[in-house]
Amino acid sequence: MPKSGKTPGKQDSSHEAAPPVRIGLLTGEPIRVEGLRSIFDQPATAGQPPLTPITGTLTELLSNPSIEFLVVDMNGAAGGVETLQYVRRERPDIRQIVIGPENDEELVLDCIIAGARAYLDSSVVPGTVRYAIEVVVSGSIWAPRRLLSRLIDRLIGIPRAMVQSSSLHLSARELQVLELILLARTNREIAAQLGVEERTIKAHVGKLLKKTGAENRIDLSVRAINRSLVPTSRLDPR
Repeated sequence: MPKSGKTPGKQDSSHEAAPPVRIGLLTGEPIRVEGLRSIFDQPATAGQPPLTPITGTLTELLSNPSIEFLVVDMNGAAGGVETLQYVRRERPDIRQIVIGPENDEELVLDCIIAGARAYLDSSVVPGTVRYAIEVVVSGSIWAPRRLLSRLIDRLIGIPRAMVQSSSLHLSARELQVLELILLARTNREIAAQLGVEERTIKAHVGKLLKKTGAENRIDLSVRAINRSLVPTSRLDPR
């Protein structure tokens, strides 16, 4: 008989499905609420935790400590970028996904700078919204790469007086990961390119955030560029 006392062939309970991730939905139009809720009717992608939508007013959503992510529908919620900034002040732990107007690149950049982890225009199909949410839940960002390239260009223009003078030691692998983050690669894409598991990349990203004191990947990009941790000549997204 097995000494462990476990039934042969059965998995340990520690390997059971992960608990659902709660996603707040902020929009002012009931019909849009139903449309957003339908996105979560699809089963979770393999390896991803199930997602549970929660609706309510901004005050209700921010007062719910179980909510870790917030979908902000700018087409149905008032406030625009100011709403994102308010959420960031009140609940800096919440990661935001924005659904907004098309063809407004400046708005996309403003949203990312204000703390959004993803920006999707209103014409995208539900499957794309679901995938973008999963990307953010996994710790990455989602936005058109041409705009992230423009964001990097904007950050490069920050006055050099803001550069911190303290030295920072990064390993060769951390520098590789950082360079790919600056090229707007997701954790999954970085893992595939470097031939390692995604959880390994998550660990490297965590170390980079800790070493630089950054709050998120956008903040990390700002600090990396200001400190010239990666030569800007290598930041070619092609």
